[in-house]
Amino acid sequence: MIRGAVIRLHSSCPENIVFHFVSSSTALYATITTSFPYLNSHLYHFDDTAVSGLISTSIRSALDCPLNYARNYLANLLPLYVRRIVYLDSDLVLVDDIAKLAATHLPDGVVLAAPEYCNANFTSYFTPTFWANPTLSLTFAGRSACYFNTGVMVIDLERWREGEYTRKIVEWMELQKRIRIYELGSLPPFLLVFAGNIGPVDHRWNQHGLGGDNFRGLCRELHRGPVSLLHWSGKGKPWVRLDSNRPCPLDALWAPYDLLRTIESLDTYNYI
Repeated sequence: MIRGAVIRLHSSCPENIVFHFVSSSTALYATITTSFPYLNSHLYHFDDTAVSGLISTSIRSALDCPLNYARNYLANLLPLYVRRIVYLDSDLVLVDDIAKLAATHLPDGVVLAAPEYCNANFTSYFTPTFWANPTLSLTFAGRSACYFNTGVMVIDLERWREGEYTRKIVEWMELQKRIRIYELGSLPPFLLVFAGNIGPVDHRWNQHGLGGDNFRGLCRELHRGPVSLLHWSGKGKPWVRLDSNRPCPLDALWAPYDLLRTIESLDTYNYI
């Protein structure tokens, strides 16, 4: 939530930003409006039961949280007048003008844009069962499919609704319940539906992986190049490492934007 204030801080036109928060807790909105009354914001309740029966166990239990799948249903949760959004995970800090990202060009027929990472081993995101099936393995035929991280996306909700992409994602999740075709939470269904047909976004807009890998959460360094967004994807979350006094070096970049820590610091300063 404090990152919403940071997004405004870096914006050239903060009055044009509308925040759409999705949560399974209705109490969140009171926290937002109390802490940041100047944010133009809306809260949408995500019913966990909508997806809980579709979730298959992942390599990391945290990935099985129903709220991780809320991005699948944004076109249904948000009002029809919301035609385009910038989707951002909660474990990131944006340090550039979000209007630049929001202005990303989406070619005709393209529903979303995100940074692609074509050097990643794309086949590893799916099980041997998937690749051994002659029908399933043709899913990516004719598509130059690359890995992309779903924590930062520019989405055309109108095209999403017209193409019924929620249904397409759910169909893959239903298949996963019958035949295990992937291991990693909510990401693979997005790859199955969109990989090879997304708009390009510069890597500066998702310096991801700062939480380390999904098994050990080891410390990571920044990728080379400019940075517009820091993303602690992976097992190691900065707030956990900071609270346990075992931070990684880059967690110091998160600390100023941690709501609880910021409030505690202000209380300490006022007391002194």
